[in-house]
Amino acid sequence: MTEQQEAHADDVDLYQNEIYQLRLFVTGASPNSTRAIANLKKICDTYLKGSYELEIIDVYQQPLIAQSEQIVALPMLIKKFPGAERRLVGDMSDKKRVLRGLSVNY
Repeated sequence: MTEQQEAHADDVDLYQNEIYQLRLFVTGASPNSTRAIANLKKICDTYLKGSYELEIIDVYQQPLIAQSEQIVALPMLIKKFPGAERRLVGDMSDKKRVLRGLSVNY
């Protein structure tokens, strides 16, 4: 295992008992937004079951929140906690990328 992999494994261990705070910004019921919601819920229910809070924000209905978060591309997932804030853009179909972005060991 490389030094970077060991550091990542240590980070993952730190987050094991934490509640993940996630915000997913979408644009109404567009196909990309619908896919992002479904994909993210499936990932969270599989890998973070019982240890996450997911807030889904429609930028059409809540533009001020999107503006305050400086959203520039959609759909966008923001991991607020634990650890450093991370932002992921897309329909969340790349499970490995999403899990890495969330610092979840898979």
